[in-house]
Amino acid sequence: MSNLSVHRTRIAIIGGGLAGTVLANALLPMAHLDMHLFEADACFSERGAAIGLSSTAQSALKHIIPSADELLAKAGAVPMNSTRTMIGSGVAAASLVLDLPRTTQGKVVHRGSLLRELLSGLPSSMLHTGKKLTDMESTDDGIELTFEDGYMARFDAVVGADGIFSRVRKHVTRDPGGVYAASPAGFWDCRNLVTVEKARDVLGQDLFRVHRQYGWIGNGAFIMHDVLDHGHKIQCVISGVEAKQAKNRATPLSRHDLNLVLKDWLDGPIAKGMIELVLDQDNPQRFSQWEHKSTPTYSDGRTCIMGDAAHATTPWQGYGLGLAIEDAVILSTLLAETSSCRGALDEFSAGRMAMQAWTLGD
Repeated sequence: MSNLSVHRTRIAIIGGGLAGTVLANALLPMAHLDMHLFEADACFSERGAAIGLSSTAQSALKHIIPSADELLAKAGAVPMNSTRTMIGSGVAAASLVLDLPRTTQGKVVHRGSLLRELLSGLPSSMLHTGKKLTDMESTDDGIELTFEDGYMARFDAVVGADGIFSRVRKHVTRDPGGVYAASPAGFWDCRNLVTVEKARDVLGQDLFRVHRQYGWIGNGAFIMHDVLDHGHKIQCVISGVEAKQAKNRATPLSRHDLNLVLKDWLDGPIAKGMIELVLDQDNPQRFSQWEHKSTPTYSDGRTCIMGDAAHATTPWQGYGLGLAIEDAVILSTLLAETSSCRGALDEFSAGRMAMQAWTLGD
């Protein structure tokens, strides 16, 4: 009896953030795939603190990982009982605008903790760090990838999950001029994670009697705080309007800067305390928020893009991660049901383009 080896389809996932690791979990059970996950940095990590998961996003995650509830619990996810919106500046400061009760149970989880749990189920043999993609070349039988450290490899298909400034996106959209590149959304944010004890000391006990997300609205800015890590940590966010486009996405942030942004808030109930909490870190920075306003296609031959590489949104309500999880469900389903990678990626793009047209009303 001949010992013929069965060809396994080689798939590279570029980007080891939440989108890439969710997709890796979705593809892992498929024996016909030889999958590898490449991360540009020296280790797997996530910027920022909290990420929201709607009930829809949780259902999609359960489609990929049936034990998703247990995974989220290990990551310290906290149910969102309600969202409360308050006035933060002006004569009406401290006034309640509205309470949004949760009819379906959303959850908030630390991004880094969620990434840790998603990685825990993946074999180390398929995880590659310190691999920054520098070049992609389509051939008759695959995609040749070249990385900054000189490593080269050929794959049958490539999925770009490499974030808002995706290298793979440029290849898929054939956009050397940057027409379809990310652009500024017009605001920035700064974030910090503190213990609930410190938040109570600075902001007062009343704001933390219920596991609730607070949004504070006022002149030129927005402030938010919510609960993480089984109620032990508080995410603190200050966001402001960009008067002019920032030269760099990350800019050092000082007390003077925040006092100027929140000058109309300083006599109110929240700004001074939040400034203290946000600055309580080694290197406070403000991050200019960017988004994709147009995408002509999500695939090109043997390559496709997903998550923020495909349709980056500004970071509110966990919408971006929800889209990435849905992308992973669709891609994994298509790759499981067809022997043609190109056919699966084309179907994925067609479906996402139709959804984009419906969303935009085209």
